[in-house]
Amino acid sequence: MTTKKFKWSHLYLISVFILLYIPIFYLIYYSFNQGGSMTEFTGFTLEHYRAVFEDTRLIGIVVNTFLLAFLSAFIATIIGTLGAMGIHYTKRRGVKNMVLSMNNVLMVSPDVIIGASFLILFTSLGTWFGFKLGFMSVLLSHIAFSIPIVVLMVLPKIQEMNESLIDAARDLGANNFQVLRQVILPYLTPGIIAGYFMAFTYSLDDFAVTFFVTGNGFSTLSVEIYSRARQGISLEINALSTLLFLFSLILVFGYYFISKDNTPKKHKKKLVR
Repeated sequence: MTTKKFKWSHLYLISVFILLYIPIFYLIYYSFNQGGSMTEFTGFTLEHYRAVFEDTRLIGIVVNTFLLAFLSAFIATIIGTLGAMGIHYTKRRGVKNMVLSMNNVLMVSPDVIIGASFLILFTSLGTWFGFKLGFMSVLLSHIAFSIPIVVLMVLPKIQEMNESLIDAARDLGANNFQVLRQVILPYLTPGIIAGYFMAFTYSLDDFAVTFFVTGNGFSTLSVEIYSRARQGISLEINALSTLLFLFSLILVFGYYFISKDNTPKKHKKKLVR
């Protein structure tokens, strides 16, 4: 009879999850509080959720935030996928290392530095060409900091790909476009999907960069929640945060099932057929 040994790593993992999720569940719990504070639960109510849906300004900000996240993630995924392919197929090793290092620098740079840099850039463009801060400035910023994320998600998949698949496709008469569409992109689909979801998530909850480059008349959820939280405790923020948390869970499960259905093995079977 074998006995399982206690592992401190399991205790550490459980502790981390508890520290991460207790504040979230605490926030969700008081989003149903009939009272106006987070100190005492006086009764169950859906009033705060009703207030969220009745706030037309907040609904508009939610729409803008998700539109911004979808567009920035989509454009960043296209550019990042092409960039990862360009880095991988670059023959000059020095150029490849330099571009990859520049990509990694953007990943580790503080958001405050990136936001301030974009603010200086857009302010200069406004002086020279009349460019104004708003939706377009936030969109360009989100695309810029999402591209390195997509590159790091797609590049390992390219490096794992067997080059003999491309050689076999060319031997069968496939041109460059057919190789890209029927061999390379299907194999990279899991990495592309992962890159898109990561870019979407980063765009959805970004605050520091957005706070620098947003203008008058345009706001995102993170900036709006921050500004409302500074005015005092409002359980409407709890209700909104709860809805965002549930939406994030849906995204996680959706990504899991999509990535599960797009494994390289299935693409290899299609290629063989």
